[in-house]
Amino acid sequence: MIEGAKWRRWVYFYIPLGIFIVWLLFPFYWMLVTSVRPDRELYRPWMAPNYAPFWTTHPTLVHIIDLLTQTLFIRWMANTLFIAIVSTLISLFCGLLAGYALSRLKFPFAGMLGTGIFITYLVPQTLLFIPLANIIRNFNLGDTPWALILTYPTFLIPFCTWLLMGYFKAIPRELEECARIDGATRWKAMLYVIFPIAVPGILSAGIFAFTLSWNEFIYALVFLSSAHEKTVSVGVTSELVRGDVFYWGQLMAGALLGSIPVAFIYSFFVEYYVAGLTGSVKG
Repeated sequence: MIEGAKWRRWVYFYIPLGIFIVWLLFPFYWMLVTSVRPDRELYRPWMAPNYAPFWTTHPTLVHIIDLLTQTLFIRWMANTLFIAIVSTLISLFCGLLAGYALSRLKFPFAGMLGTGIFITYLVPQTLLFIPLANIIRNFNLGDTPWALILTYPTFLIPFCTWLLMGYFKAIPRELEECARIDGATRWKAMLYVIFPIAVPGILSAGIFAFTLSWNEFIYALVFLSSAHEKTVSVGVTSELVRGDVFYWGQLMAGALLGSIPVAFIYSFFVEYYVAGLTGSVKG
């Protein structure tokens, strides 16, 4: 019986999990190998003798050094970090207030308004950037970070509001009512009772908003034109692909280094992230 349980555990859990992990991490491994592979191996035909596609026998840091010294990659990283942080803070602030109001307050059409906000998030960005481009041009914000800081919340606020609405609804109303009975105003009950309990949900929404801002491509491509103002996602793909020439070593190095901040944030807040997704509240 015990042997059968071990067999089923391997077949239904360990082997599928191992395949999934390998499938998930292989792109990052490929980026790492390509970024340290010298050009003589990088552009060698696949059918050449002694060609090893999945590793390199002569690793080099030339591509990474060239990326950091001969391109504006550090400037792109700084631009992306600034835009993502400011956009996330604005979206979290608006999403907190809107999510709390729609989930805890009673007023006409609250349910319809919440559904409308969620539907707004589902509108494709390829349709929204057309009217937003006219607004950015009229306010002379083109080719500046504020063009993205003011447009990213158009899809971040609906998402944060929808996510926080579900989390606030999971918090027992009795906690807030007890604070109100003890003399706390609604603002104090919200700030000192509800928001501290909702920290996992707030961090989860913040991680999602930061990730969406960091990886966004369409708005950054349309609203930013000069090389000094570009973000990582646009700068790497536009400046390292010239005509039909692909600088694969620098491209993969840029993709790998550009994914490190998001991976660091996810690993640092993973427990809060999982708790925010499940919406669990410990009494």
